[in-house]
Amino acid sequence: MSNFKVFSTSYSFSTKGEIDFIDLTDKVQGVVSKSGIRNGLVHVFAPHATGVLVLTENEYGLLNDIKAFLEKVIPKHGAYRHPSNAHSHLRSMLLPPDKTMPVIDGRVEFGTWQSLIFVETDVYPRRRTIIVQVIGEQ
Repeated sequence: MSNFKVFSTSYSFSTKGEIDFIDLTDKVQGVVSKSGIRNGLVHVFAPHATGVLVLTENEYGLLNDIKAFLEKVIPKHGAYRHPSNAHSHLRSMLLPPDKTMPVIDGRVEFGTWQSLIFVETDVYPRRRTIIVQVIGEQ
């Protein structure tokens, strides 16, 4: 395994507040290309209590459906005990803060319509960071 390598980096960006979608697909592919790893895995982690990662189609109508779904399942104005943003924390519990995808021949293997999207569930604009780790062989 002399060609085994681990490459780690982070990427920061700003969100506009509840519920904002940030497409990270090209950024993650850029990290994989920079890593020099040809075959392995890329793991993306969002270390936030009110931010999640989803693999889905980046299409305006679908993104609005996701917003409506989150509001229906966990309404903003529920009878919560946590002040101001309990619904944000509860929404982030529905979806994971990380995704792992295969890297084959230096490319992240996304499905035909898949994009990696960060979903801001908090009520205010935030400065967010993702950690990207590429593991595999050169």
